[in-house]
Amino acid sequence: MVLQYLKKLYTLETLDTRFVVPATSPPKEALEQTRIDPANPLPANHGNITSNGAPASKSGPGPEPPKWKTTEFYVYFAVIFTSVVFMFKIAYGVSKESHPSYSKFGPLLSDGWIPGRKVDNSDAQYASFRNNIPYMAIVVILHPLLRKLYDSFWRSSTYTQVRSNSQLSHGLTANAAADARMEQRISFDLYFALAFLFVLHGVSAFKVLLIFRLNYLIATAIPKQYVPAATWTFNIATLFANELGRGYPLAGAVRFLIPSPAEGDATLVGWAKALDGYGGLIPRWEVLFNITVLRLISFNLDHYWSLSQRGGSPLEKKQLDPSNLSERDRVSISAKLSDYSFRNYIAYALYSPLYLAGPILTFNDYISQLRYRAPSITTQRTLMYGIRFLLTLLTMEVVLHFIYAVAISKAQPTWQVYSPAQLSMLGYWNLHIIWLKLLIPWRFFRLWALLDGIDPPENMVRCMSNNYSALAFWRGWHRSFNRWIVRYIYIPLGGSTSGPWGKVRSIANFLAVFTFVALWHDINLRLLMWGWLVTLFVLPEIIATMLFPKRKWEHRPNTYRWICGIGATGNILMMMAANLVGFAVGLDGLKGLVEGIVGSFGGLVFLVVACGALFTGAQVMFEIREDELRHGIRMKC
Repeated sequence: MVLQYLKKLYTLETLDTRFVVPATSPPKEALEQTRIDPANPLPANHGNITSNGAPASKSGPGPEPPKWKTTEFYVYFAVIFTSVVFMFKIAYGVSKESHPSYSKFGPLLSDGWIPGRKVDNSDAQYASFRNNIPYMAIVVILHPLLRKLYDSFWRSSTYTQVRSNSQLSHGLTANAAADARMEQRISFDLYFALAFLFVLHGVSAFKVLLIFRLNYLIATAIPKQYVPAATWTFNIATLFANELGRGYPLAGAVRFLIPSPAEGDATLVGWAKALDGYGGLIPRWEVLFNITVLRLISFNLDHYWSLSQRGGSPLEKKQLDPSNLSERDRVSISAKLSDYSFRNYIAYALYSPLYLAGPILTFNDYISQLRYRAPSITTQRTLMYGIRFLLTLLTMEVVLHFIYAVAISKAQPTWQVYSPAQLSMLGYWNLHIIWLKLLIPWRFFRLWALLDGIDPPENMVRCMSNNYSALAFWRGWHRSFNRWIVRYIYIPLGGSTSGPWGKVRSIANFLAVFTFVALWHDINLRLLMWGWLVTLFVLPEIIATMLFPKRKWEHRPNTYRWICGIGATGNILMMMAANLVGFAVGLDGLKGLVEGIVGSFGGLVFLVVACGALFTGAQVMFEIREDELRHGIRMKC
């Protein structure tokens, strides 16, 4: 019984129904067909439709028979089980007090709640989230309760008037009710978000609102043909200005305007300093503003594209039910022109559950879900998602209490004191902690949105260790950001096309995309190098797919699978290197790790053994995806 519940808990449908419902299918009918069967944790095949809405190829070969119970895979399981045990043991060994380097990283550790263990809370980004979990949990509980209280005062009369008007047709009544629901939710979202903003940022909330106003004027007050270029110029300039201006402290602004203050002016500087002291719970608002920039661009471009629609509403043209729109229609079909108001724009940009970290929801999707509650939101699914989040949080706590990889790397260790195996595990666990420290806040804020009746996309599709393709990895890592990039950057640049020149153009588009992504994350050379490394490491995969097309190996599937396993092993090593440079140890740290691993005969032997383990892992990853295909799910990651 427990095993069946765990299988149900870890299905794709529990994580996000978008993975099992085609993006072009009306969700009510599709969800009815993909109800979870405890005896069969993956949804039933619903016509062999891909998860992105495209029909699976009928001409190509279907999924192969399961290999889970073959001798080959029993060997793989044994290798993986042994590897996991040693991976934990090695990382735990270098985290002990008896290790020679403990005196360097020990001061970075904090008191833990697991008896006899310190906790590695040295990552400032995750520490700020971890330390505030109790307070954020209170807000998550209060927010829905306050909405219910607000609705109890205002909603009943509004809905009664709409539904009791017998002179209106049924369709018009339903539309009026949907508009009333949106207005009701927008009002609460706006009031709560403004209060939330001032609590978070204090006097700096006015700076945020000023940026919002300038961006809104770009969308509505300049000639239409200049809106896209002006939007991108303004928002990228804002990223740079926020970084260079460090949040524009008022005292600094006064000193800039009055370089040599007189006695009275000095008082003005003092007042400015005093106001800067009211910075709220998060005085450095500019650090978290990058995610808001994406929403500002989304509003402007969604509004710009809505101006191009002619000849009536797409809903009427396609005869679509607005309460049962597919996810693709919710995103692509523009809202009413009257919906692109300043009030709605502020409520969207500051929507409290998603304001700090996302996931990213487009303006069109937000307005659509305000009118009609997404059919994917159910009490059971939200409860299971919450349990899954708590298990992930517990996993992170166990890792931070027993493996001090982050503190070790921050202490600038002498890499020579570590063996090749220890160096590899430090790099590996660093990446896993990075993955978890991003996964946990994203799922926390998505859970908050689900409790509030909004269903944003899931940001993390697969475990970090269940990735072998650089292209697929970036589709599944920060997935809502990836979808945002595809809609607002990649497709407008031309997307990808077939043929050699199409591949060249795709690579150029990738370079442009990852340059923006690197600058968006943080304006520094290390992340810019990471973006270029990612683009560089995508090249071997693109070239390999051209040299080894699957159709030529239809009669030798096992040989093709083993060739792909070799390529996947190289891909995994390159992805680990790129992410270590960008988010963990930097280029110098990576250089030290690599020299420590390949600088000796024992290190080379270890590297060969590690590659063998990665090869077995890749084969299991292939089979997981084949298993999804057997159930009609074709994911791109």
